[in-house]
Amino acid sequence: MTTEATASPRQRRDRALHFPLQENEGVLLICRRHWIYLWPRSVLMAAFALAPVAAAGVLLAKAGQFDGIAVKVYGVASLIWLVFWAVRILLHWYRYHNDIWVITNQRLIDSTKTSPFRLTMSTADLVNIQDMTVERDGVLRTMLDYGDIICQTAADVQEFRLPGIPRPRDVQLLVDKERDRERMRSA
Repeated sequence: MTTEATASPRQRRDRALHFPLQENEGVLLICRRHWIYLWPRSVLMAAFALAPVAAAGVLLAKAGQFDGIAVKVYGVASLIWLVFWAVRILLHWYRYHNDIWVITNQRLIDSTKTSPFRLTMSTADLVNIQDMTVERDGVLRTMLDYGDIICQTAADVQEFRLPGIPRPRDVQLLVDKERDRERMRSA
């Protein structure tokens, strides 16, 4: 979870954000999914990439065919295979890094960029958030302190879900505090 200081009114664009901020809006917190969503899958993908290349190399060496044209075919096939998996791992990292939830002093923003050409963004004004639920079930989620936050809003789409948030109770407290402050200011 990355914490950002409140932005000045003149600073309208934060480098970590895929969108501009509104007038007098400041970033309080930028959240990403817990690291458990990135590293185990990345390591598994790397193993899927390297294991066949190593196995094929060992088989060719044991068979005594690791010379001439076989080495060239093995090298080209291995290179294509490894580039394919490197691109998959890079896209996995890109999706993880660009799937953010931003809590500002005015709204809650769910921004997802699955590729450089696709952006999905949902927002909920803090004053429209009616209640929040933290779901954290299972041993792993409890030990690593991550879970889901479900916000009920007064909008047409009533459920706003933030899955896999590190320290979800702290995030819930921050949103509750800012929501109450915003309600008192607008009252």
